[in-house]
Amino acid sequence: MNILVLGSGGREHALAWAILQNPKCDRLICAPGNAGMEALAECADLDICDGGQVVEFCSDNAIDFVVIGPEAPLAAGVADALRAAGIACFGPSAAAARLEASKAFTKEICAAVNAPTAGYAHFTDAQAARAYIREQGAPIVIKADGLAAGKGVIIAMTEAEAEAAIDLMFGGEFGAAGAEVVIEEFMEGEEASFFVLVDGNTCLAIGTAQDHKRVGDGDTGPNTGGMGAYSPAPVLTNAIAEAAMAQIIHPTMAEMARRGMPYQGVLYAGLMIKDGQARLVEYNARFGDPECQVLMLRLGGQALDLMLACAEGRLQKMAVNWAEDHALCVVMAAQGYPGAYAKGSEIKGLEACPEDSAHMVFHAGTKAQAGRVLANGGRVLGITARGATLAEAQARAYGMVDRIDWPDGFCRRDIGWRAL
Repeated sequence: MNILVLGSGGREHALAWAILQNPKCDRLICAPGNAGMEALAECADLDICDGGQVVEFCSDNAIDFVVIGPEAPLAAGVADALRAAGIACFGPSAAAARLEASKAFTKEICAAVNAPTAGYAHFTDAQAARAYIREQGAPIVIKADGLAAGKGVIIAMTEAEAEAAIDLMFGGEFGAAGAEVVIEEFMEGEEASFFVLVDGNTCLAIGTAQDHKRVGDGDTGPNTGGMGAYSPAPVLTNAIAEAAMAQIIHPTMAEMARRGMPYQGVLYAGLMIKDGQARLVEYNARFGDPECQVLMLRLGGQALDLMLACAEGRLQKMAVNWAEDHALCVVMAAQGYPGAYAKGSEIKGLEACPEDSAHMVFHAGTKAQAGRVLANGGRVLGITARGATLAEAQARAYGMVDRIDWPDGFCRRDIGWRAL
């Protein structure tokens, strides 16, 4: 098969790596890719949010299957354009991707099916939002309604912080994503990520993970796109996962189908778990990053079979074969992230890191230039390892981190602390 992966982050590098472990893959193209993806596949310069351009590229290159990594092309309807052209693809329609693209829409769906989630209110006016905050008190959660690259959520511990968040969002900090705001009840508990494949009818749970959103050790500092992850998440037990499928996932998918927007792709549910009960934090219409890195290292080549079955409506016949192991990813980011950071610093020592079924350096914000690897983003590398225990996976991952020579980068040194 000729396969195209859309995206340029660590998630897409992990997807590309897993796809290449499967003998069904004859030719792999990544668009636009990064320095790590260039080392294992062809890379193409393509506007991945332009459905017409993607369809034309697929036609010119005899592409059999397209895997859409990030949320932006999903919201832009690239999956719709591919399906209309008869090209198999992994990723929901633009209508179904509203589960991520609009937090207010997700809340509406949850209310319709009585799925357990946080109490909320939806605002298009800053003054009304401030009045609601004064009425509810703090702590409280302020969310940009639209896509904000994983950064449009502010957990305000005081009313002053909450009102400042409102000013930030309605003031344009997150662009169009913050033109509407959802204010939610602050949920206590431990958050975990639950990943389910959906083919329009069948839902298949494929794994759990836990990420680390805050920039600093001990979960301190501002939120980021994710500073590390591990899989599986011990807090998300089989019993809790089964209850989440019955109370949250299945009802949501049934309601989406009822509304004429059946979901097809990966559904990533962020769950808040307290006293053995799960409540939905939010949905994402794609794999998490860096959760994808730990999931793909554990899944390997079967990931392609599962994604193909999802695209072709054959999930009912599929099962996930998990090894009894653990994986952990440490994100190395550019100094200053998630604030202002510089690009262009050289990353050395990558050749000293093993790359095999138990160790991988997944590239995110990198570019290759004259034989060197340069930092080209905020989150730059995802150092990922497997082990028989989480402690072993952690030790292997940090062993690789310590081989990398990049003075302009940093990482958290406590990834996995909750489980360990």
